Amino acid sequence: MILKHGLHLAYCTNVHPGEDWAATFDALNRYTLRVKERVQPQGQYAIGLRLSDRAARELADPKTLLAFQRWLEQHECYVFTINGFPFGQFHGTRVKEQVYRPDWTDPQRLDYTNRLFDLLVQLLPPGVEGSVSTLPGSFKEFIKLPEQERAIRDNVWRCVEHIARTSERTGRRLHLGMEPEPLGWFENTEETVTFFGRLRDEHPGDARLNQHLGVNYDTCHFALEYETPAIALARLQQQGIRVSKIHLSNALKLTPTPAARQHLAAFADDVYLHQVIIRHGDGALTRFRDLAPALASPLAVAPAPGDEWRVHFHIPLHSELSGEFGTTSDHVTGLLKLLQAQPQLCAHLEMETYTWAVLPETLRTRDVTDQLVAEYGWTRQRLAEYGLA
Repeated sequence: MILKHGLHLAYCTNVHPGEDWAATFDALNRYTLRVKERVQPQGQYAIGLRLSDRAARELADPKTLLAFQRWLEQHECYVFTINGFPFGQFHGTRVKEQVYRPDWTDPQRLDYTNRLFDLLVQLLPPGVEGSVSTLPGSFKEFIKLPEQERAIRDNVWRCVEHIARTSERTGRRLHLGMEPEPLGWFENTEETVTFFGRLRDEHPGDARLNQHLGVNYDTCHFALEYETPAIALARLQQQGIRVSKIHLSNALKLTPTPAARQHLAAFADDVYLHQVIIRHGDGALTRFRDLAPALASPLAVAPAPGDEWRVHFHIPLHSELSGEFGTTSDHVTGLLKLLQAQPQLCAHLEMETYTWAVLPETLRTRDVTDQLVAEYGWTRQRLAEYGLA
C-alpha cells in the first residue's frame, strides 16, 4: 500500500511455500488476495514478491509474464520489491545455512539476481522505484580464502553494472539491498561499512555504487547485534550508504532463567538457522550459529548475572510475549521514529515474518492470513502514531 511521503508497505510472500512459479502464483491467489481483501479492499495493493531461481526462470517466459502483468492489473496489485535472498527451496526442508548457497562467490547468484531485476523492471508501476534484497555476500564459515572475498565483490559489482544498464535503458530507478545478518559475511554496521569501503576503493568515484547498491536494513538482524537504529543509520548515512529497503521484523529476546531456557526449546526447529547472540553484563558478545548449541552450552546451564539472549527467530510483529520472553519491537518503533524525521531515508517497507509454519503453537494463529492481517494492523497503528500512515 502507498503511505505518506511516497512510502510503500507490503508483506513479503516468502512466508508462503512455493519454489516454482505455479506454486508461487497459487499462493498469491490463495493468500495474498485474501489478505488484500481484509486490509485494503480498494486501491493499489503492494506485493513484496519472493521468487526462487526456478520460479524466476519460469516467470521470465513472455506468455507467463504477460499473464501475471494482467493479473496484477485485474486485482489492483503492484510489485515494488523482490526478495532475492533464498535461491532455492525455503520451506518444508532443512534450510539452515544452505539458504546462503549459492553465495556471491558463485556466478549463479549473479545470474539469478540479474534475472530478478529484469523481471522487476517489467512489473513496476510508473514512477515507482524498484528494489531487490540479497544475502550479505556469504556465510562467514564458507569464506576461507582472500580470493573468495574478491569474488564476492567482483560479482556484486557486475550486478551493479547490470542494474545501471537496466536503469538507463528503461528510465527506472533500481537498487540492490544487501542484508546484514548474524554470521553473514558482514553482519553489523562496522562490517557493512568495511565491505562498502573496499568496493569504493576498487571503483573510486563511480557514482553507480551509491545509486544502485545499498543495505536492506532488517530490524530483527540489527537488533540481534544490540545496535540501535539511530547509531546504525547515522553511521550508514555518514558513509553515504543508501538504505535500499527496510524489513520490519522482530527478534526474540529473553533473560536466561531456567524456566525461560526450558520454554526456549520450543523455538528450535530443523528448518531455519536461529543464530543466538548473548550480551554479558560487561557488554561483551558471545555468538552461537544456532539455538540448539546455545542451549547445550555452559552459558545456558550457568548464565552470568546480567546476561541477555537474543535469538534469530522472527516473531510476528503483533505478538505480546510475557514472563522472561520479549521481542525487539522497540528497534522497529525506533526506526519508524527516525523515518518520521527523515521520510526520504527509504521508500520501501516490508514486513518479513516467514516463520509462521515453525512458530510454537501458542504463537501460531489458525491461518497464516490471520497473522498477516494482525501484522498489518500493528504496523499501520505504529505508522499512524509517527504520522506515516
